[in-house]
Amino acid sequence: MYTLYATPGTGSALSEIMLTLAGVPFAIKSVDVFDSPADREMLQRLNPLTQVPVLVLPDGTVMTESGAITLHLADVAPQAGLAPPADHPDRPAFLRRLVFIVAALYPTWAYGDDPGRWVTGDEAKAELRRTTDEHRKVLWRQMEAAAGSPWFLGQTRTALDIYIAVMNRWRPRSEWFHAECPKLSAIAGRLRAAPELAEVWQRNEG
Repeated sequence: MYTLYATPGTGSALSEIMLTLAGVPFAIKSVDVFDSPADREMLQRLNPLTQVPVLVLPDGTVMTESGAITLHLADVAPQAGLAPPADHPDRPAFLRRLVFIVAALYPTWAYGDDPGRWVTGDEAKAELRRTTDEHRKVLWRQMEAAAGSPWFLGQTRTALDIYIAVMNRWRPRSEWFHAECPKLSAIAGRLRAAPELAEVWQRNEG
């Protein structure tokens, strides 16, 4: 049994979707990383960054970092199609874009969501929020230019599409994607329409 430490509406939804598609038994441990000091203290013992997702494997091993969890679940459940096989011609593109998302896109929220962690003064905080938001749009437009159809890599759905669907609701929000990144918006819509994920979306977004 896997245990996923999760907070609704955050990046833990990525891992919850992947676990669901992988068809492995898992339980969700809900944590309030924003308003509960007790939950934050508990989570910090598992992940010093005090971030979700945290996935505890059946043997008790603790995994953090959504990209690492993605690759682990792709190995555990290859039938779920989370990643192209190692010898597939799409594998290099998959790895490139997965790392791009977690290494280039994700930090724009890490620094912009709570700018007071990094700079002082209202003007500096507002500037950090503004510049990270604008840089994120540049990065999404790069993803849009590389996107295929009906899924990011073409005919085969992968974990990249899960990232796109979940992050589509984060700043700059789905309306911006619809107007500025229509291929990514369509990918998000297709995954959100998957009936096997209806409960996951409901639990994370209401």
